[in-house]
Amino acid sequence: MRYLPTLAAGLLIGGVALQFSTAASGQGDGWIKLVDGGNYKAADWSEVGKANWAVKDGALMADKLDGKDTSYLVSRDSYRDFVIQAEFWADEDANSGIFIRCDGRDKIDARTCYEVNIFDKRADPTYGTGAIVDVGKVDPMPKVSGKWNTYEITAKGSQLIVVLNGQKTVDAQDSKHAAGPIALQYGAGVIKFRKVYIKPL
Repeated sequence: MRYLPTLAAGLLIGGVALQFSTAASGQGDGWIKLVDGGNYKAADWSEVGKANWAVKDGALMADKLDGKDTSYLVSRDSYRDFVIQAEFWADEDANSGIFIRCDGRDKIDARTCYEVNIFDKRADPTYGTGAIVDVGKVDPMPKVSGKWNTYEITAKGSQLIVVLNGQKTVDAQDSKHAAGPIALQYGAGVIKFRKVYIKPL
């Protein structure tokens, strides 16, 4: 009988781990799969600017602009309070990011959205990878090129939290943008998104 508390504790810990794993994989209640293993519905996105977005080797990727303008895939749906879980791969020249709560779908930039940056070579590293441009600085800026990385982005009211590879890089308060679509950016280099899930709060 003395083993029962230990067994119960083990089952409880195992249950919590399973619950976390299930949620993190995007399979839990309320998660919406925007990109899943490279699969995505083109009808759920519009494109601003033009790049060679394509599914290759289980990821949605781009590595070339068609013209001079930065390209964005903009979600059909809008979101107010949410958590995003994303897996991405970037080369050292990549200029990309995940834009949230955009004011509209036709003009996407750091003034009309919150830009959660993926940009290891940004001239001002305080708003480089791991930062929210002009809202939440990162110091020191982490480097993400050449490997798969995870972003967890939480927007709840005026609170904006960014967690990169398990480390919190931003915890800021800002209320400029209350709700709107999200957008995936391609500006330069190579960017791949293997998973982008969102859970409205």
